[in-house]
Amino acid sequence: MCRQVFGFRLAMIALAAPAALLHAAPGLGARLVGAAVVVTFMVSYVLFRDWERFGPLLLRHPSLLAADTLFASLLLISAGPDTTLAYVSVCTPLLAGLVYSWRGAACFASLQALILLLIHATLKADRHAPVAEALLLPGLCVIAGAMGSTLRNLMLRFGAATHALTTVQARLAAAEAVSAERARLAREMHDSVAKTLYGVALAADGLAETASTAAPDPDRIRQQAELVSRSARRAAAESRELLTDLRREPNAPDETPIWHELSDLAEDFSARTGIPVTFSCPKPANEPGAFPALPAPQARHLLSITTEALENAYRHASATRVEVHAAVQGDLLCLSIHDDGRGLPPGTTLERLRDRGHFGMLGMVERAAQMGARIRVGRGGHERGTEVRVELPLSSLNSSGPAAGEA
Repeated sequence: MCRQVFGFRLAMIALAAPAALLHAAPGLGARLVGAAVVVTFMVSYVLFRDWERFGPLLLRHPSLLAADTLFASLLLISAGPDTTLAYVSVCTPLLAGLVYSWRGAACFASLQALILLLIHATLKADRHAPVAEALLLPGLCVIAGAMGSTLRNLMLRFGAATHALTTVQARLAAAEAVSAERARLAREMHDSVAKTLYGVALAADGLAETASTAAPDPDRIRQQAELVSRSARRAAAESRELLTDLRREPNAPDETPIWHELSDLAEDFSARTGIPVTFSCPKPANEPGAFPALPAPQARHLLSITTEALENAYRHASATRVEVHAAVQGDLLCLSIHDDGRGLPPGTTLERLRDRGHFGMLGMVERAAQMGARIRVGRGGHERGTEVRVELPLSSLNSSGPAAGEA
């Protein structure tokens, strides 16, 4: 706003300068008026153009504004209080209020009003001008000073409110980021390490039971020991993957060929639980329907959803077989996990599962939303059992913003 004040002042000086020079006395008077025109015009121009650079100098030294006021009074004496230059005097208390608060506004309004009264009394001493005419410009100076001080207070309060709002928004963003990261870590721990360790515990229980029989079978013990070892190594690998993910730089270019990981996941699940899993997926090739390599975050989400669906089929559905199918259908990458178990209980909702402490399905829905996919959990097109179907648009493989998921 100070720049706008100097812009108005600059225009008024340019308009009134010819009248001031014409009315100036020849010789020394003309030189003084000319110097005053140059000084006031250049000062106004410099502050109008580079206020950010020279404004702090004016803020630290109020005497500069006082000197400028005295130079402008020379022009006012020469041009007369009836010219447009008289309205330039109103800018001084307005600027003082904006820069120096109410004390500066009161000081410069008084100074400018006194100058105007003296000029008016001197130049119109032979006339009997009305009192209202003599007090008009001094009164405007007082009003302008009050306006400048008021505007300064309003801008300071607005700045403080904006700063407070920015601080609150930053804190909310940080809190949301922490909450999202905690939810992500909870999903990762639940869907990877926790489930694998649970499998290790089951395999160890089976090994202990086999070894405690009267005539233990060495081959059976060896198979169960290998299962325990393989599950433990998988838990260690998942822990390393989780730590690597925490240290990975954002948006790191990393793509994962997920088809063989899904195959290994199905094979390990069958070996651990004894439930046969049929896995089908087209080989990667440069032809329609090929299964593409996925960015690492989306590949982890799909693997975690598959793991959760398999564990639900084993622990809750009493399934005897599971089918896992991954393919590209049109512009969608589709992943289906179907078991022949007893299906979801009637009235199952995410809220009820959360209240009962079951967060697996909630994690699947959150993961689908994170990668921009749609997830459906239900019977699907089958007569019995449960199908978890994930549909991921191929266009989202290179997009940064996830879409909403459905359950």
